Amino acid sequence: MSKIKSLILGSAAGLVAIGGAQAADLPVKAKAVEYVKVCSLYGAGFFYIPGTDTCIKLGGYVRADYNFNGANTDAAFLNGAGGQHSLYNNANQTRSRIMLQVDTRTATEYGVVRTFASFGPQWSTGDALAAGGMRVEAAFIQFAGFTFGRSASAYALPWNATPGGQLNSILIGGPNYDAGVNNIQYTWQFGNGVSASLGLDEQGPSNRTGVYNGNEAITNLGVYTDRYQGTTTAPDVVGNIRLDQAWGLIQLSAAAHQVTGGYFNGTTETSGHPSDKWGFAITGGLQIKNLPTGPGDDIKLSATYTEGALRYALGNSGATPTSYSLFGGGNGVAYNNIATAPIADGVYGDGLGGQGSLQLTKAWGVNGAFNHNWNQFWSSSVFGGYAKVDYNNVASSMICTKAGYAAAGVACNPDFNIAQVGFVTRWTPVKNLTFSGEVTWTNIDSGITTPASNVVAVGGVKPAASYSFGSQDVWSGALRVQRNF
Repeated sequence: MSKIKSLILGSAAGLVAIGGAQAADLPVKAKAVEYVKVCSLYGAGFFYIPGTDTCIKLGGYVRADYNFNGANTDAAFLNGAGGQHSLYNNANQTRSRIMLQVDTRTATEYGVVRTFASFGPQWSTGDALAAGGMRVEAAFIQFAGFTFGRSASAYALPWNATPGGQLNSILIGGPNYDAGVNNIQYTWQFGNGVSASLGLDEQGPSNRTGVYNGNEAITNLGVYTDRYQGTTTAPDVVGNIRLDQAWGLIQLSAAAHQVTGGYFNGTTETSGHPSDKWGFAITGGLQIKNLPTGPGDDIKLSATYTEGALRYALGNSGATPTSYSLFGGGNGVAYNNIATAPIADGVYGDGLGGQGSLQLTKAWGVNGAFNHNWNQFWSSSVFGGYAKVDYNNVASSMICTKAGYAAAGVACNPDFNIAQVGFVTRWTPVKNLTFSGEVTWTNIDSGITTPASNVVAVGGVKPAASYSFGSQDVWSGALRVQRNF
């Protein structure tokens, strides 16, 4: 019996020893996993970055565009090889893009600190086969009312050149900052929907068109290549005051824009240059909601006046061209019909009785849209714009003389009007997936006309032949498929 008892006790002691050894070999207990927490402070889609008090939201979109008789985003061909309907131009163009958006926010004693970036690669007709390009629409930091970086200007309207949510990226009649601008701005919130912003915008393609040197001869009628795009010494000073209400909003924007000219002979500083001048632009915007036509319907309208700042009235997404040169078919007498119009913030030259001063160009424009929801899946918009550009007598004389219109028997008035009307319909079969179809009509009504056809040289693929100068129009369209996430 004692032997059996000794055996049981010995076995128990061995098991205890083995268990102790295994326990000693176990690793230290792991820390609790930090699961992602939803951040409800700033709306849907935000969550806390693990281990921090910063909230982040990730999003963006993937887009495919198909354009007809125009460049990407339904930009009608108004000059260059496209305006000439040349075989060296792709009449139908496509673009694929992915845009990523990163939004972070942190509550501090100074208020919310926010960073936002919107960027992504794209491939467009004409890009290198394996390259494409990178688009950066926004990259800014907001702190204590300030915004630093790339964003829409303080001058921009809330709908930023798309009153109809249209595909068209060159809607005439107002400003356009859909690709952003490098700037610094400050915003005041006064309560009851009243706010104001003041900022400094870098001068660049988003807000200037350059100036024309009246001393330089234009070798081909309608091709204004002698546009000065030198360095600038001051940013644009911009601002707005805005009222947001349940019925809509009202905004008034203003900008001061420095206009600089190059050397009179186009090459050396000893020839002198005109003194800088300050131009300006003013835009008023109005949105009306709660229309009797249906829920979600609205009307957006804007009106703009500028002196020495055409870019604010010509609504171009990219760099504003040096001129419009749009060709049509012949008329039995003329080889082609053509509408041509110069685009410049100012004109200068020393043939004005000594060293000539800058002659600032005036312009005004309007644009807007009516937006209607047919049901939860279908919506449509009718949009349009109009701009009128006016050169004074001195500027007109320099342009017409250097271009040689009089010698060619062409009646020369560089003033012009440009108008657009478009229609877009959207189908959203499921949330965040939209199919859009759009058509746009654009007309250039040029003051440069001919009472009869005359033999002139216009450049490009067009020969020296008889042309009829006057008004021209063009139709363009686009299809888009976009998935937001």
